[in-house]
Amino acid sequence: MPFRGGVTMWNHDLATVDGVSLLGLIDELFDTAGDTVFFVKDREARYRVVSQTLVERCGVRGKEELLGRTVLEVFPKAMGGGYMEQDRQVLETGVPLRNELELHLYQRGRPGWCLTSKVPLRRPDGTVIGLVGVSRDLHVPADQPSGYQELAAAIRHVQKHYHEPLRIEDLARLSSLSVYQFEQRMKRVFQLTAGQFITKTRIEAACHLLRKSTKTIADVAVECGFYDQSAFSRQFKATAGLTPGAYRARMERPHKS
Repeated sequence: MPFRGGVTMWNHDLATVDGVSLLGLIDELFDTAGDTVFFVKDREARYRVVSQTLVERCGVRGKEELLGRTVLEVFPKAMGGGYMEQDRQVLETGVPLRNELELHLYQRGRPGWCLTSKVPLRRPDGTVIGLVGVSRDLHVPADQPSGYQELAAAIRHVQKHYHEPLRIEDLARLSSLSVYQFEQRMKRVFQLTAGQFITKTRIEAACHLLRKSTKTIADVAVECGFYDQSAFSRQFKATAGLTPGAYRARMERPHKS
């Protein structure tokens, strides 16, 4: 049965503190952010919590018209199919999707560019029971020249091939942009240089492997595109504030208590 607000129907421990609904408060907070969509979905990728922004963009009268439905029932087919593929990937693998550059709906149903992130929602035992997501507008309509469509191809390449050697020149060429244009768009969208974005993507992948696998730190380094373990450890500490070993120990500690 669909429900309003942030009252969870899966696990109250994940959504309440002293009887106060955290998802409800988050939902209310995002209702005030007109350029950001917030949502929570269940294991079948059905909406269970949505922000008012999504309601307005989908042209429905209220949140209850979205709850219990999937993106395939809400968005145009060209958009909904891609969103559903993202949902299934997060739900089936448990791997977060971060900063996906894609088309979404702006006010009055006009397509525009946004950054979308989706993370799995888990029970304390680690079972994936849904996902939580945010889509943030870049304030660039799809029909306005921006270079974002070309940039999206390069971003997907980095996210898929982060374990391989990556050259900024090749990514710029993939985007049909000069290196200067490519760097400027990266800074505008992500507030990062292209090199910083590549490092961030690799470190996020390394964090996942350190938490979810028993691979050695040397193996994690190689699988995430670092071919020098000492360089990997220095970069990891500079980014995450901990060495890879200390990070793994800290992530394991709650599970051993």
